[in-house]
Amino acid sequence: MFDTMTLTKAGGALCGSLLVFLLIGWAGSSLYSTSVTPHAGAEGKEAHAAQAYTIETGGAGEAAPAEGAADVNVADLVASADVAAGEKIFGKCKSCHKIDGTNGTGPHLNDVVGRAIGTVADFAGYSEGMKSHGGTWDEATLFAFLKAPKEFVPGTKMTFAGLPKPEDRANVIAYLKSLEK
Repeated sequence: MFDTMTLTKAGGALCGSLLVFLLIGWAGSSLYSTSVTPHAGAEGKEAHAAQAYTIETGGAGEAAPAEGAADVNVADLVASADVAAGEKIFGKCKSCHKIDGTNGTGPHLNDVVGRAIGTVADFAGYSEGMKSHGGTWDEATLFAFLKAPKEFVPGTKMTFAGLPKPEDRANVIAYLKSLEK
């Protein structure tokens, strides 16, 4: 039963199977590369890999505020914010953040207002930039962060583009504050 021909066929089948798995792995890694190493762009300049996805916030194409525009008073804006509208806008955040005390892709946002930045004990996914940022998530800090997370904390793992409208940011902050115990 175990003659030379049978062993040769079994060995060939095993090698062929391993070759197929190797080729599938190679094709998959080339199609779905997660590498963020720099590569040469079209003009030969160094460029970075494009981000996997962006969460649209509806802010594309809006005009930037004029130079010298008065800074908004965050405390007054949050005090007059609409919690129900903030809950609706928070729907964009639910894909990564939870408010039930458990972590998702991002840390939970229970009692985030007043919490030290990058300090949820059971969340291990913080970027080095977030861990070393320091400070506290007060209203003004959250307001600035929600406008453009990647500008506020360079190197953050958060892929959210931000909320360009001050009213939207204030509404989300008011909603998060309403969840505090």
